[in-house]
Amino acid sequence: MTADVWLPIPPDEIEGLPEGPAYRHWDGEETYPADPADCAFYVVPYMKPPGVGVRPLPEMRSVRVVQTLSAGIDHVEPGLKHLPAGVRLCNARGVHEASTAELTLALILASLRGIPDFVRAQDRGEWLGGGFRPALADRTVLIVGYGSIGAAIEDRLVPFEVAPVVRVARSARATERGPVHPLTELPALLPQADVVVLATPLTEATRSLVDATFLARMKDGALLVNVARGPVVDTKALLAELESGRLTAALDVTDPEPLPPGHPLWNAPGTVVSPHAGGPTSAFLPRAKRLLVDQLNRFVNREPLRNVILTTGA
Repeated sequence: MTADVWLPIPPDEIEGLPEGPAYRHWDGEETYPADPADCAFYVVPYMKPPGVGVRPLPEMRSVRVVQTLSAGIDHVEPGLKHLPAGVRLCNARGVHEASTAELTLALILASLRGIPDFVRAQDRGEWLGGGFRPALADRTVLIVGYGSIGAAIEDRLVPFEVAPVVRVARSARATERGPVHPLTELPALLPQADVVVLATPLTEATRSLVDATFLARMKDGALLVNVARGPVVDTKALLAELESGRLTAALDVTDPEPLPPGHPLWNAPGTVVSPHAGGPTSAFLPRAKRLLVDQLNRFVNREPLRNVILTTGA
């Protein structure tokens, strides 16, 4: 095989890459490392501004695989119309589960236990004691989007002695831990939950899923945690609930994103905001490298690829 492989990680930093392809390093720079028309396997740069990763796609006339390093593929979808038929789009399942699940637990605990209040009090040199705060123990947690990340979140919730975890995905299925409910059952499930975690991909079905009706069904005092994508939530509807004090929120993603200075979400009561920090941790690079080595060995040896989300023209 002599076709090019474009990698956002320098190839000499990835042990185990198969021989044969010509490896080109491109991480979103203005200048391409080679002719995009010769690229057969394209790994999309990670955590770049909108439009960067899809820019070379119209010129990639020979590409056969597009591999993201993110769990979601919504940032790549606008460029798929430029690709020839038969191109496989693969996501990074297995790369972000640990990091995203860790942050989810951190956001839940920080919000319930009032950690932001303690940090602000520390800045003032004030001992903010007294009063009881909610514990995660005995809380019912509803996970909306029970894929590999949702399952990893449940793995970390269980030792905290939560009340039953309720799982929701696009369609119903059974797991070793219990049933996964379909999205259609959300209206009946939401009033039971003390914490609602969003871990669903952004699709046409999930865009603005969390609207005024969804939020109105959540119980008083419930916490909404978004580690999915910002547009899954109707920001205006959420702000109304936050400003009333009826709900609280912990948001790793927002709409708009980045959240601009002066946006009301920054100062909304009971709200914790982190800057889309779920994936980029020290756990990312070793897992991303393992995924790429495995996928490229499969590609070179003409074996089935992992994590194929769709095939163009299919």
